[in-house]
Amino acid sequence: MFTGLVQGTGRITRLDNIGGQTRLTVEPQFALQDIVLGESIAVNGACLTVERAENTPTGRGARFSAYASAETLSATALGSLKPGSIVNLERALAMGDRLGGHMVSGHVDCIATVASVDKVGESTVYRLEFPAAFGSQVVAKGSVALDGVSLTVNRCGENFLMVNIIPSTMAETTISQWRTGTEVNMETDLIGKYVERMLKAWSGGSSDEDNANDSGGISMDFLRKHGF
Repeated sequence: MFTGLVQGTGRITRLDNIGGQTRLTVEPQFALQDIVLGESIAVNGACLTVERAENTPTGRGARFSAYASAETLSATALGSLKPGSIVNLERALAMGDRLGGHMVSGHVDCIATVASVDKVGESTVYRLEFPAAFGSQVVAKGSVALDGVSLTVNRCGENFLMVNIIPSTMAETTISQWRTGTEVNMETDLIGKYVERMLKAWSGGSSDEDNANDSGGISMDFLRKHGF
């Protein structure tokens, strides 16, 4: 579990392509110490497992490698990375840590594409477009993770959302590199997904066995059956 509060950036130093899969080697550009083999690190919002780690000559932290499967590459924008690419990094949330962003699983839902970039005072407003199938999981003033960064949705529609990026976020993440056409990893709000799932079951939209005979939606019989 992550929070979407990026701890710093890292540079891709090596990519080893194995068929349709990739092993990434990342060198953090900040103090990322005592990495444990097998721990989870979000790379541009995608949860990856550390396979190897070693100290770096710069003393900034540990260079580490992680494996991205064909499934991960098909669902994320990690496949577009090249040696020298800069990525957002966040270690998994530890018990007792502050939850300053929102609950982020590191399981990317889809790829969003930057449609426009506009300066508004010292801030920058980005409009991103995404598959309409995920529109019900994005709400105005709700949360979304874009390339692993926890952001508040300013405005949204069936297939787009708009976010306002303040100077400090621009300086500390890869968002400063976003241009029209840039593809980013998008994870919708975790709680929203569960709520949507529950509502589908109540409205007869679920294929679960427990609700197979409830296609009529919410009724008195449905409520009695479920203990209301």
